[in-house]
Amino acid sequence: MMIKRIVKLEFETKYIEEFQRFFEENKTKIRNFEGCEHLELWQDINDKSRFMTYSYWQSENDLNQYRHSDLFKNVYYKTKAMFAKKPQAWSVNTIVKLN
Repeated sequence: MMIKRIVKLEFETKYIEEFQRFFEENKTKIRNFEGCEHLELWQDINDKSRFMTYSYWQSENDLNQYRHSDLFKNVYYKTKAMFAKKPQAWSVNTIVKLN
């Protein structure tokens, strides 16, 4: 089973550009983390301080390994001070069919 995950992030207005730069600097590291199949960042067109990350993980175990990694800790603690609200996350298991 693959895990699809969406995380809603809301930032203080003064940190929007800083967050976008930080994400660009770190997205390749996250995408290359073992088990990560895909990662995107979406910015809400109606509220420029709201973002969503959309990712695919090979398994829940892979996602948990990332969430307990030094990379995640660095990303979370660097961005935590920028948040306007606590992040919200949704995950779903999906069945991957191979042709």
